[in-house]
Amino acid sequence: MSKHYVLAAGGTGGHMVPAAALATELTRRGHRVALVSDARGVRFPGLFDGIQTHVLPAGRFQAKRPLGWARAAREMWRGRAMARELYRTFKPAAVVGFGGYPAFPALLAAFADGIPTAVHEQNAVLGRVNRLVATQVDAIATSYEPTQRLAAKLAPKVHRVGNPVREAVLALRTKPYPLLEEDGIFRVLVTGGSQGASVLSQVVPDGLAMLPIGFRRRLQVTHQARIEDIDAARAKYAEHQIAADLSTYIADLPAELAWAHLVIARAGASTLAELTAAGRPAILVPLPSATDDHQTFNAREMTEAGGARTIPQAQFTAVELAKQMQKLGLDPAALENAAGRAKACGRPNAVSDLADLVESLDAPVARLPVGVAKTREAFA
Repeated sequence: MSKHYVLAAGGTGGHMVPAAALATELTRRGHRVALVSDARGVRFPGLFDGIQTHVLPAGRFQAKRPLGWARAAREMWRGRAMARELYRTFKPAAVVGFGGYPAFPALLAAFADGIPTAVHEQNAVLGRVNRLVATQVDAIATSYEPTQRLAAKLAPKVHRVGNPVREAVLALRTKPYPLLEEDGIFRVLVTGGSQGASVLSQVVPDGLAMLPIGFRRRLQVTHQARIEDIDAARAKYAEHQIAADLSTYIADLPAELAWAHLVIARAGASTLAELTAAGRPAILVPLPSATDDHQTFNAREMTEAGGARTIPQAQFTAVELAKQMQKLGLDPAALENAAGRAKACGRPNAVSDLADLVESLDAPVARLPVGVAKTREAFA
C-alpha cells in the first residue's frame, strides 16, 4: 500500500545524504515522500530531485548565547505550527528525523498529532536534537555500536541499521579495488565533506611533496577545497609539480571514489559510510570542533579494523602525512588489504533496513507502549 512519509533533516551533508538515500528507497517502493529542512538543505544539488520540499523555521539554541533562546523558541514553535499544517494535507504515515535543528519542529508537530516517529543517528555519538526527542520517538536507528550518549533504558527501541548511502556509491561495492601497479598512477582523493576543510588544503600539498620523488611523480590528486583556500592550494601543487585537479564541490563523488586508491578526509558520518560501502582505505583527520568530538568516535571502528589511519588535527603535519602515506602507498598488497578491511565495516543493507523500520512504524496509538502513547497525548 502506498503511504506518505515526511523526512526532516538539518541542512548539512551528514544529515541530507542519508535522508536522500531513504527518500529514493521509499519512492522506489511506491511511497510518496516530502522533505522538511532549512534553506541550506533544500539547495543541495541533485539529492532531492522530484521530491516535495518544505523550508521550516527552526531556532538554534546556543549555550553561549542564552539571550537568543527566546527568539529560537518562537521560531521553533512557528515551525511546529507550519509542520502541523503540512501534515493536515499530506497525512504522513510517519515522520523520520535525521538530526539538526530543522528536524526538531517537524518532530514536535508529529508528537502533537499522534504521528509515528523515528530518528536516525548517523554519528557514533547521539546528536543534540536526537537526544532531546529520544524518549518520545517510537524508534531510534543507529549507525554504530556502541552509540555514545544513548541511554541504556532506550535499548528496546534501538535498531542498528547503519548509515544509508547513495545507490551510486553502493554500486562500487561489487567492483574490485582499482589495480595498483608498483610503477603505476597512484590516485588520491582529498575531501573535507560538504563544507570542505582548510587544514587539508594547508597540509596535504606539502605532505605529498615530501614523498620520495618516484612516488610523488606517480600521484594524481583530486582535491575538494573551500573557496577561500583553493587558489593557495592550487599554487602549492603546481610549485611541487604534483598533478592535481581542484574544485570547491565534487559533483560526482561516486565516480571519484571509483578510481581512488586512497582517500584523505574528515571523519564525517557520510564520508565514513561511503568509504566503507565502497571499500576505500583512508587517512582520517577528525574535525576537533565537532560536537561531542563525534568524528573521532566515528573514525574508531574503521581504524581499529585496519581500514584507515586516524591523525588528530593537532598532529596532522606535512611530515606525519608523508610518513603515513609511505606506510600505505609503497606496498600495494597492504593497501588492497586495507581496502578489504574498510569494506568489512560497511553495512550495505542500511537503506533497505531503515526503510523496513520506517514502514513498520504506523501502528495505531492505542497499540503503542503506554509510555509512548502518554507522551504523544502530552504533546497534543
